[in-house]
Amino acid sequence: MPQIDQIASIYASQLFWLVVVFGLILIGSYLMLPKIQGTVEHRAAKISGDLAAAEKARAEADAADAAYQAKLGASRSEAQAAAAKAKVDAALAAEKKVKAEDVKIAAKVAEAEAELKAQQDEAVAGIEAVAVEAVQEIVAKVSGLKVDKRAATKAVKTALNA
Repeated sequence: MPQIDQIASIYASQLFWLVVVFGLILIGSYLMLPKIQGTVEHRAAKISGDLAAAEKARAEADAADAAYQAKLGASRSEAQAAAAKAKVDAALAAEKKVKAEDVKIAAKVAEAEAELKAQQDEAVAGIEAVAVEAVQEIVAKVSGLKVDKRAATKAVKTALNA
């Protein structure tokens, strides 16, 4: 069989190239491995540096946020105090106005009551005068007697006060 006779010569050349390729791979790996390792270490250092910078930036942002929140809280408390003061001032001003208006209203009420009392007294006096005349006329018509003005006035006052 001719194929079997060729095995030794074919395998010998294949084994030679196998050894050459593996040798090149080993030599290449020894030459390339430090570069690859350097690149990996450089990338790892860059990543850790970036993470540290990001962590530092986050810490600074947190500190800035805390300062902002503190200022915001202080501003809120100042605004609430100012609003409370304004509310108290407005209430005091309104109370003063109400008291001033109450005094004016009380004066007007007193004036109106005095005027009403005067009108009432005037009306009562008018009623008394009319009643006195009416009493004199009624008594004169009914009984034919003439009643003097004093007696009629006394009788009318007695009747109105009762």
